[in-house]
Amino acid sequence: METKVVRVDSRRAHGVPEAIVGEVCSELFAGLARKDQRCKGEQYLRGLLTAQGRKSIRNIAASVGDGAAEQSLHHFISASTWDWTPVRAALARYLERVMRPRCWVVQNVVIPKAGQHSVGVTRRFVPSLGHIVNSQEAYGVWAANEEMSSPVSWRLRLSAEWLRQCRSGVPGHPAEQPATTSLACVTDAVRQAQSWIVGPPRPVVLDLPESDPSQTARGLRAAGLPFLMAVHGTTRVTAADPALAGTGIGEVSVQQLLRVAGPLRRPVTWTDPETRRLRTSLVTALRVELPAAGPVLLLGEWGDPRGWPRKCWITDLSGAAWGDLLRLAQLTRRVETDFNRTSVNVGVVDFEGRSFDGWHRHTTLASAAQAVQTLATADGRVRAVVRPVAQPLAQPA
Repeated sequence: METKVVRVDSRRAHGVPEAIVGEVCSELFAGLARKDQRCKGEQYLRGLLTAQGRKSIRNIAASVGDGAAEQSLHHFISASTWDWTPVRAALARYLERVMRPRCWVVQNVVIPKAGQHSVGVTRRFVPSLGHIVNSQEAYGVWAANEEMSSPVSWRLRLSAEWLRQCRSGVPGHPAEQPATTSLACVTDAVRQAQSWIVGPPRPVVLDLPESDPSQTARGLRAAGLPFLMAVHGTTRVTAADPALAGTGIGEVSVQQLLRVAGPLRRPVTWTDPETRRLRTSLVTALRVELPAAGPVLLLGEWGDPRGWPRKCWITDLSGAAWGDLLRLAQLTRRVETDFNRTSVNVGVVDFEGRSFDGWHRHTTLASAAQAVQTLATADGRVRAVVRPVAQPLAQPA
């Protein structure tokens, strides 16, 4: 999964499932101190679901039948005092109960902007496009299983250049020290999401092509977060698996090592999140040493048994079954599909203001709107029955 560069070409109108909207609003906004804030939160969320086109505050106010509300909604998002963190925590706990997520999936999103005034905007090189884009860069953490996903936590990456230009004390400046690196964004957001739920750390699934595997693995381990991370085929590792003893293989690329281990492959069945069809891949896993990061398990997947592996991952979930690991890895596809089908339509990328707090408040309510839409279109699977709790994956050795 490449870095997601948002292109807003078309949007779909959303119906408003009243029962789910009411349930989500009552859970998410119960902690807001004032009644008017709770009312504005529900009004804004409904507007995100029903407004046509870009989810600007003007369009949101018009969609809820109250054009005069534009100024008050603007204040509610950009200049109010309510803290978005408890609302995100309530959303995470709600999704924990109704979705039974298997993992956290990290999605990197680049949001092109025409001007220089939106919070966090800077000119950055985007490898997937091959050129510099004037944009924001955000990292979302999604609760995900095979059937659905929804974001619960976000970090807006702020460049050192933008922070220098934004003087402390002006409305757009964050009150706390923000994350300025990709790794800090990822670990901060996931650790916070994990703190909102009960239970052992949930696996973090990442497909961030521009990240350094060794550095990311060290950072996640230091944060106490088990991980499954896609890596380039050129990533260098040292074979450490007993199955390869005596072969004399030293440090090689993961692609070359997996090619040698071809006879160890097994078929694994998984469900394509976009088509919902069953697919079968060949999979093998080997114990390896990642430079400067220590022992990990290398997982490879083939579509064509005669060719090179089409995807490679490293993980510290060394005790998990190969099939479980592959199905977990494919949840990045689940998130990418849901981002394209739902996130853009409910306005996750639409905030245009200068306020750092405003960006987080808008994104929090857009995440809640996505949860509403996701649950409303889930064919009744999660709402009609109590689903059995999936067995946890083996924790890192």
